[in-house]
Amino acid sequence: MRLVMFRGRWHAYERTPDGRSKRLSLGTSDRQAAERALRDLEASLRRTATTVSEMYADYLADKGSSIAGQETLRFAWKRLEPVFGHLRPDQITRSLTRDYASRETRRGVGSASIRRDLGVLGAIVRHNNKQSPAVIELPPSPPPKTAYLTRDEYRALREAARKTPHLHVFIWLAYRTGGRASAILELTWDRVDFERGQIRLAPDERRRMKGRATVPMRDDLAEILHEIRKGALTDFVVEYGGKPVRSVKRAFKATAARAGLPSSTSPHVLRHSAAVHMVESGVSMAEVAQYLGHSSETVTYRVYARFSPDHLRKAAGALE
Repeated sequence: MRLVMFRGRWHAYERTPDGRSKRLSLGTSDRQAAERALRDLEASLRRTATTVSEMYADYLADKGSSIAGQETLRFAWKRLEPVFGHLRPDQITRSLTRDYASRETRRGVGSASIRRDLGVLGAIVRHNNKQSPAVIELPPSPPPKTAYLTRDEYRALREAARKTPHLHVFIWLAYRTGGRASAILELTWDRVDFERGQIRLAPDERRRMKGRATVPMRDDLAEILHEIRKGALTDFVVEYGGKPVRSVKRAFKATAARAGLPSSTSPHVLRHSAAVHMVESGVSMAEVAQYLGHSSETVTYRVYARFSPDHLRKAAGALE
């Protein structure tokens, strides 16, 4: 709402979602009194969210485009809404979230996806109330994924994608930055710094975001991006038909098949492959952790230490 003067009196004015104008007199010609009255009116009209669906709407309205992983959030809510949308937070119990996890498991959904969904649920209710009474139980963390491509397999995949330009640039970026698929698909040109030779995966450099690092850009990738930038129709680096790309899973699967890779090969394998190749080349765990945007070097060590050429060699040398 905003203030407008009409016939000598201040009015609260807004345009409704269907495009109509709505004006309500505040009964005063004094600007300061009108501002106080407008704030009181807005407070009286503001309904406190009581259900998870209402809280989700508030979460989106407040966070907006600053939410990382928009596509992940959308898919998570699609699964959560039928089960939790109509409930109040105090009705969300350990038993209910445990039942949700069991049903999703029977449907073939992995534990990592279930944990992510329930994490989204927790973020929604805590955004409404940091002391939310909701009790959310997460399933155990899955073992770390260790599937990766050899360097030859990566090159074969990249070559197989050459006829699919948006996937081709996605593969270059996902491997060279070690970024998650969501980070690559959300990457905009303002975060590709050709002058400094850097790519910033986080949309806001002042706010730390999981797995969103700023990484160097080698000359060959910079040359490819320069050419793509000339014909860009959107602000997004990965685009198709003048629109940003929401998912590359289908195109990636078909391309992986053409490259002779297993059907289980997913876009996330590029992040793992980048990490493994760095570790195999002797890059320190601290550097790999920074490159991947890990919150702790411990995480990197737990998953990738065994790929280091020096891993356990000292221990083996102590044995007769």
